[in-house]
Amino acid sequence: MEDRYQVEATRETPALDFDRSTGIFTIAGRSLPENSFEFYNPAVQWLKSYIQGPNKETNLVVYLEYLNSGSLKQLFRIMYLLEDLIELGSNATITWKYEKEDQLMLEKGKEFQQFLIIPIALEEI
Repeated sequence: MEDRYQVEATRETPALDFDRSTGIFTIAGRSLPENSFEFYNPAVQWLKSYIQGPNKETNLVVYLEYLNSGSLKQLFRIMYLLEDLIELGSNATITWKYEKEDQLMLEKGKEFQQFLIIPIALEEI
């Protein structure tokens, strides 16, 4: 397994930076891929491998300007995998960042809080 999974941002896809050495995984930008499953699946596969020998602390930081419905499903998929870490005895958290004026992204963060057991901090920036 690679120690780091990285994808550069484009106009329609976010930057992904999952760093095993720090336990900090970042998704940032706009998430509008034509095929969300295809875009996120390599990250999901990397996470599945990471879960086999995770850090004691893992934090997913999400800072998206916008996401489509397909991306929403894939983010749930990633977050459910992080919940598995909690069940295995590791600490896992999510930081959901949003712009002060962006009520839509705030609401999306609240939706994730309602459906997941993993702690999700909503952070206004």
